[in-house]
Amino acid sequence: MTRPITAGIDGTEESIAALDWAAREAVRRDVALRVVHAWRFQPYEGIDAGDRATQEGWARDAVGEAVRTVTGRHTGLDVSTEVVEGGSVDMLVAAAADAELLVLGSRGHGPVVGFLLGSVGQQVIAEAARPVVLVRAGDQATAEATGREIVVGQEGDPEDSADVLRLAFETAAARGATVRAVRAWTLPPVFAYSPGSLKLLDEAGGLEPYEKKALASALQPWRERFPGVPVVEHIEMGSAGQVLLSVTARAQLMVVGRRARRTAVGSRIGSVAHGVLHHADCPVAVVPHA
Repeated sequence: MTRPITAGIDGTEESIAALDWAAREAVRRDVALRVVHAWRFQPYEGIDAGDRATQEGWARDAVGEAVRTVTGRHTGLDVSTEVVEGGSVDMLVAAAADAELLVLGSRGHGPVVGFLLGSVGQQVIAEAARPVVLVRAGDQATAEATGREIVVGQEGDPEDSADVLRLAFETAAARGATVRAVRAWTLPPVFAYSPGSLKLLDEAGGLEPYEKKALASALQPWRERFPGVPVVEHIEMGSAGQVLLSVTARAQLMVVGRRARRTAVGSRIGSVAHGVLHHADCPVAVVPHA
């Protein structure tokens, strides 16, 4: 079954930009667009806020207006909507499970709003079983048509980054874009070396050649699967987050992986994904590692 592109909207400028992004991606991939919205009854004191049915009607009207705007731009796009009363985290995590991508709005550059208010967005990203794309207000389709690249962070062994690379190559193929695969490396502490690792480094000719070989190995199956997608291999010494952010001006989309972990104060998505989400100037796709 073909999965839809799903957009979560909440009426903010950021979520409307996310809806526009999701619609364009659905058209490119020739899949359906699903629009979801969670609302809560608000019994305001001293204000005629209507009953539960009235407020639900307002929510449905707002979603309907947003959908009409999108379908006006993309004639023939298959769109469905879901408006539910309840918490947005559970609804969005459930929506992601059935989606090719879940697309949400994000402010970035510090405090976050809408679905990223407080811990909501972080929980969704940490718990979603499918990729989540974060789009900021002001995102324009022109950025997707000016030769900018799909930038993807690669780390670990080939199997560790397979899902991340898959999304990057699929998106690049749909857009006719170049993939810039970034692998950052740092000097490990002396105690991290083992006889086995020293042998591998010696065979590779040093740390940087070893990293180049590791990136080439991870990319090989995706080059073969998508022979028409140009690829730039980017190896640079430094922290992964800093290296990725240094090329954000080249990117129309940045794709990173995440390994969520739970702590006493909630879910955490890792420093690289967290830093890129807050500071990248382009939409960011966060892909759960298998």
